[in-house]
Amino acid sequence: MCEVLRVSRSGYYLWLDRPESERSKMNQALLSEIRMVHNRSRQTYGSPRVTAELQAQGVGCGENRVARLMAENGIRVKTKRKYRATTDSKHSYRVAPNLLAREFTVDRPNAVWLSDITYIWTSEGWLYLAGVVDLYSRTVVGWSMSHRITRQLTLDAMNQAIGRRRPQPGLLHHSDRGSQYAACDYQDLLRDHQIICSMSRKGDPWDNAPMESFFGTLKTELIHRQKFTTREDAKTKVFEYIEMFYNRERRHSSLGFKSPVDFERTATLS
Repeated sequence: MCEVLRVSRSGYYLWLDRPESERSKMNQALLSEIRMVHNRSRQTYGSPRVTAELQAQGVGCGENRVARLMAENGIRVKTKRKYRATTDSKHSYRVAPNLLAREFTVDRPNAVWLSDITYIWTSEGWLYLAGVVDLYSRTVVGWSMSHRITRQLTLDAMNQAIGRRRPQPGLLHHSDRGSQYAACDYQDLLRDHQIICSMSRKGDPWDNAPMESFFGTLKTELIHRQKFTTREDAKTKVFEYIEMFYNRERRHSSLGFKSPVDFERTATLS
Protein backbone atom coordinates (compact mmCIF):
# COMPACT_ATOMS: atom_id res chain seq x y z
CA MET A 1 0.00 0.00 0.00
CA CYS A 2 2.85 2.37 0.81
CA GLU A 3 4.43 1.69 -2.59
CA VAL A 4 1.15 2.38 -4.40
CA LEU A 5 0.56 5.63 -2.46
CA ARG A 6 4.23 6.57 -2.72
CA VAL A 7 4.75 7.17 0.98
CA SER A 8 7.43 5.79 3.28
CA ARG A 9 6.69 3.04 5.78
CA SER A 10 7.98 5.21 8.61
CA GLY A 11 5.70 8.08 7.54
CA TYR A 12 2.71 5.75 7.47
CA TYR A 13 3.35 4.47 11.00
CA LEU A 14 3.84 8.00 12.27
CA TRP A 15 0.45 8.96 10.81
CA LEU A 16 -1.13 5.81 12.28
CA ASP A 17 0.14 6.59 15.78
CA ARG A 18 -0.73 10.31 15.59
CA PRO A 19 -3.37 11.28 18.19
CA GLU A 20 -6.75 12.53 16.98
CA SER A 21 -6.69 16.27 16.27
CA GLU A 22 -8.65 18.71 18.41
CA ARG A 23 -10.73 19.67 15.36
CA SER A 24 -11.64 16.03 14.79
CA LYS A 25 -12.62 15.62 18.45
CA MET A 26 -14.79 18.73 18.25
CA ASN A 27 -16.49 17.44 15.11
CA GLN A 28 -17.22 14.10 16.78
CA ALA A 29 -18.70 15.86 19.81
CA LEU A 30 -20.79 18.11 17.56
CA LEU A 31 -21.90 15.11 15.51
CA SER A 32 -23.16 13.47 18.68
CA GLU A 33 -25.18 16.60 19.51
CA ILE A 34 -26.54 16.70 15.95
CA ARG A 35 -27.70 13.09 16.18
CA MET A 36 -29.50 13.76 19.47
CA VAL A 37 -31.29 16.82 18.09
CA HIS A 38 -32.19 15.02 14.87
CA ASN A 39 -33.55 12.01 16.73
CA ARG A 40 -35.46 14.19 19.20
CA SER A 41 -37.08 15.94 16.22
CA ARG A 42 -38.29 12.50 15.07
CA GLN A 43 -35.66 12.71 12.32
CA THR A 44 -37.55 15.59 10.73
CA TYR A 45 -35.05 18.47 11.08
CA GLY A 46 -32.71 19.50 8.29
CA SER A 47 -29.53 21.46 8.94
CA PRO A 48 -31.19 24.90 9.46
CA ARG A 49 -33.45 23.66 12.26
CA VAL A 50 -30.74 21.46 13.77
CA THR A 51 -28.43 24.49 13.84
CA ALA A 52 -31.10 26.68 15.43
CA GLU A 53 -31.77 24.06 18.13
CA LEU A 54 -28.06 23.62 18.89
CA GLN A 55 -27.50 27.36 19.11
CA ALA A 56 -30.49 27.68 21.44
CA GLN A 57 -28.76 25.11 23.67
CA GLY A 58 -25.59 27.18 23.68
CA VAL A 59 -23.64 24.98 21.26
CA GLY A 60 -21.35 27.08 19.07
CA CYS A 61 -21.77 25.99 15.44
CA GLY A 62 -22.60 27.30 11.99
CA GLU A 63 -25.11 25.92 9.53
CA ASN A 64 -22.48 25.08 6.89
CA ARG A 65 -20.56 22.94 9.37
CA VAL A 66 -23.73 21.21 10.59
CA ALA A 67 -24.88 20.59 7.00
CA ARG A 68 -21.49 19.10 6.09
CA LEU A 69 -21.44 16.74 9.08
CA MET A 70 -25.02 15.67 8.42
CA ALA A 71 -24.29 14.98 4.75
CA GLU A 72 -21.07 13.07 5.51
CA ASN A 73 -22.86 10.87 8.03
CA GLY A 74 -26.09 10.23 6.14
CA ILE A 75 -28.32 12.23 8.49
CA ARG A 76 -31.20 13.40 6.34
CA VAL A 77 -34.93 14.10 6.21
CA LYS A 78 -37.39 11.91 4.32
CA THR A 79 -39.09 13.45 1.30
CA LYS A 80 -42.77 14.26 1.10
CA ARG A 81 -45.42 12.05 -0.48
CA LYS A 82 -48.43 13.20 -2.43
CA TYR A 83 -51.88 12.95 -0.90
CA ARG A 84 -55.39 13.42 -2.17
CA ALA A 85 -57.83 16.24 -1.44
CA THR A 86 -60.88 15.80 0.80
CA THR A 87 -62.93 18.78 -0.38
CA ASP A 88 -66.51 18.25 -1.53
CA SER A 89 -67.63 21.55 -3.06
CA LYS A 90 -70.61 20.09 -4.93
CA HIS A 91 -73.37 21.31 -2.63
CA SER A 92 -76.13 23.91 -2.50
CA TYR A 93 -74.89 25.86 0.49
CA ARG A 94 -73.86 29.51 0.25
CA VAL A 95 -70.16 30.06 -0.44
CA ALA A 96 -68.35 32.94 1.29
CA PRO A 97 -65.96 35.26 -0.59
CA ASN A 98 -62.21 34.92 -0.27
CA LEU A 99 -61.62 37.71 2.26
CA LEU A 100 -58.19 36.44 3.28
CA ALA A 101 -56.89 36.86 -0.31
CA ARG A 102 -53.57 35.14 0.51
CA GLU A 103 -52.60 37.74 3.11
CA PHE A 104 -50.71 35.27 5.27
CA THR A 105 -49.03 37.78 7.59
CA VAL A 106 -50.88 38.97 10.70
CA ASP A 107 -49.66 40.90 13.74
CA ARG A 108 -51.44 39.16 16.61
CA PRO A 109 -52.95 35.84 17.71
CA ASN A 110 -56.62 35.09 17.07
CA ALA A 111 -56.82 37.43 14.10
CA VAL A 112 -57.08 34.68 11.44
CA TRP A 113 -57.76 30.98 11.83
CA LEU A 114 -57.33 28.47 9.02
CA SER A 115 -59.28 25.21 8.79
CA ASP A 116 -59.12 22.08 6.66
CA ILE A 117 -59.49 18.29 6.67
CA THR A 118 -56.99 15.56 5.80
CA TYR A 119 -56.97 11.77 5.98
CA ILE A 120 -54.85 9.05 7.60
CA TRP A 121 -54.77 5.42 6.52
CA THR A 122 -54.89 2.67 9.17
CA SER A 123 -55.29 -1.10 8.98
CA GLU A 124 -58.88 -0.55 10.13
CA GLY A 125 -59.59 1.95 7.35
CA TRP A 126 -59.52 5.72 6.96
CA LEU A 127 -59.24 8.18 9.86
CA TYR A 128 -60.07 11.82 9.13
CA LEU A 129 -58.47 14.79 10.87
CA ALA A 130 -59.95 18.30 10.96
CA GLY A 131 -57.62 21.04 12.13
CA VAL A 132 -57.76 24.72 13.03
CA VAL A 133 -54.49 26.70 12.88
CA ASP A 134 -53.80 30.23 14.12
CA LEU A 135 -52.14 32.02 11.22
CA TYR A 136 -50.08 34.28 13.49
CA SER A 137 -48.09 31.57 15.25
CA ARG A 138 -49.05 28.42 13.27
CA THR A 139 -50.35 26.94 16.54
CA VAL A 140 -52.89 24.14 16.07
CA VAL A 141 -55.62 25.59 18.29
CA GLY A 142 -58.28 22.97 17.57
CA TRP A 143 -58.49 19.52 16.04
CA SER A 144 -60.78 16.49 15.86
CA MET A 145 -60.56 12.96 14.46
CA SER A 146 -63.21 10.52 13.27
CA HIS A 147 -63.66 7.50 10.99
CA ARG A 148 -66.28 9.54 9.11
CA ILE A 149 -65.81 12.83 7.25
CA THR A 150 -68.86 14.69 8.52
CA ARG A 151 -69.91 18.14 9.67
CA GLN A 152 -69.52 17.00 13.27
CA LEU A 153 -65.83 16.44 12.62
CA THR A 154 -65.28 20.11 11.75
CA LEU A 155 -67.69 21.34 14.42
CA ASP A 156 -65.75 19.50 17.12
CA ALA A 157 -62.44 20.98 15.95
CA MET A 158 -63.86 24.50 15.85
CA ASN A 159 -65.57 24.17 19.23
CA GLN A 160 -62.28 23.05 20.75
CA ALA A 161 -60.49 26.05 19.24
CA ILE A 162 -63.12 28.48 20.53
CA GLY A 163 -63.05 26.91 24.00
CA ARG A 164 -59.28 27.14 24.20
CA ARG A 165 -58.73 30.62 22.81
CA ARG A 166 -61.94 32.56 23.54
CA PRO A 167 -61.49 34.83 20.48
CA GLN A 168 -62.84 38.35 20.38
CA PRO A 169 -65.49 39.27 17.77
CA GLY A 170 -64.06 39.92 14.32
CA LEU A 171 -61.82 36.87 14.01
CA LEU A 172 -61.50 35.80 10.34
CA HIS A 173 -62.03 32.09 9.70
CA HIS A 174 -60.72 30.79 6.36
CA SER A 175 -61.37 27.36 4.85
CA ASP A 176 -62.05 25.72 1.52
CA ARG A 177 -65.63 25.69 0.24
CA GLY A 178 -66.36 22.10 1.27
CA SER A 179 -69.81 21.14 2.53
CA GLN A 180 -68.53 20.59 6.07
CA TYR A 181 -67.64 24.31 6.32
CA ALA A 182 -70.48 25.73 4.25
CA ALA A 183 -73.19 23.79 6.09
CA CYS A 184 -75.77 25.73 8.11
CA ASP A 185 -74.77 24.43 11.53
CA TYR A 186 -71.11 25.31 11.00
CA GLN A 187 -72.02 28.77 9.72
CA ASP A 188 -74.35 29.21 12.71
CA LEU A 189 -71.44 28.44 15.03
CA LEU A 190 -69.33 31.14 13.36
CA ARG A 191 -72.14 33.69 13.59
CA ASP A 192 -72.83 32.87 17.24
CA HIS A 193 -69.25 33.89 18.06
CA GLN A 194 -69.16 36.83 15.62
CA ILE A 195 -66.51 35.12 13.50
CA ILE A 196 -66.20 36.28 9.90
CA CYS A 197 -66.20 33.58 7.22
CA SER A 198 -63.78 33.46 4.28
CA MET A 199 -63.41 30.66 1.71
CA SER A 200 -60.82 29.75 -0.90
CA ARG A 201 -61.60 29.95 -4.57
CA LYS A 202 -62.69 26.71 -6.20
CA GLY A 203 -59.85 24.25 -6.75
CA ASP A 204 -57.12 26.61 -5.49
CA PRO A 205 -55.17 25.11 -2.53
CA TRP A 206 -52.76 28.08 -2.56
CA ASP A 207 -55.53 30.21 -1.05
CA ASN A 208 -55.05 28.17 2.14
CA ALA A 209 -51.34 27.49 1.77
CA PRO A 210 -50.27 27.63 5.46
CA MET A 211 -52.90 25.06 6.36
CA GLU A 212 -51.79 22.85 3.47
CA SER A 213 -48.24 23.30 4.75
CA PHE A 214 -49.19 22.02 8.21
CA PHE A 215 -50.84 18.92 6.78
CA GLY A 216 -47.86 18.35 4.50
CA THR A 217 -45.54 18.56 7.51
CA LEU A 218 -47.74 16.19 9.50
CA LYS A 219 -47.73 13.68 6.64
CA THR A 220 -43.98 13.88 6.12
CA GLU A 221 -42.92 13.85 9.76
CA LEU A 222 -45.45 11.36 11.16
CA ILE A 223 -48.03 9.72 8.87
CA HIS A 224 -45.72 8.49 6.12
CA ARG A 225 -43.06 7.25 8.52
CA GLN A 226 -45.07 4.41 10.09
CA LYS A 227 -48.05 2.10 9.74
CA PHE A 228 -51.03 2.39 12.08
CA THR A 229 -52.68 -0.90 13.01
CA THR A 230 -55.77 0.73 14.52
CA ARG A 231 -57.50 4.08 14.43
CA GLU A 232 -56.87 4.47 18.16
CA ASP A 233 -53.15 4.00 17.55
CA ALA A 234 -53.24 6.73 14.91
CA LYS A 235 -55.23 9.05 17.19
CA THR A 236 -52.68 8.63 19.99
CA LYS A 237 -49.72 9.32 17.70
CA VAL A 238 -51.39 12.36 16.09
CA PHE A 239 -52.27 13.75 19.53
CA GLU A 240 -48.65 13.37 20.69
CA TYR A 241 -47.34 14.95 17.50
CA ILE A 242 -49.63 18.00 17.61
CA GLU A 243 -49.76 18.72 21.33
CA MET A 244 -46.34 17.57 22.52
CA PHE A 245 -44.09 18.20 19.50
CA TYR A 246 -45.54 20.47 16.81
CA ASN A 247 -47.04 23.18 19.04
CA ARG A 248 -44.41 23.15 21.80
CA GLU A 249 -41.11 21.98 20.33
CA ARG A 250 -40.95 22.02 16.54
CA ARG A 251 -38.97 24.99 15.23
CA HIS A 252 -40.59 26.81 12.30
CA SER A 253 -38.47 28.69 9.80
CA SER A 254 -41.32 31.19 9.28
CA LEU A 255 -41.26 31.95 13.03
CA GLY A 256 -37.53 32.65 13.26
CA PHE A 257 -36.93 29.00 14.20
CA LYS A 258 -39.12 29.23 17.30
CA SER A 259 -41.90 26.82 18.19
CA PRO A 260 -45.47 28.19 17.95
CA VAL A 261 -45.83 28.32 21.74
CA ASP A 262 -42.46 30.06 22.19
CA PHE A 263 -43.26 32.50 19.39
CA GLU A 264 -46.49 33.59 21.05
CA ARG A 265 -44.82 33.75 24.48
CA THR A 266 -41.99 35.93 23.13
CA ALA A 267 -44.44 38.24 21.37
CA THR A 268 -46.44 38.62 24.58
CA LEU A 269 -43.36 39.57 26.61
CA SER A 270 -42.02 42.08 24.06
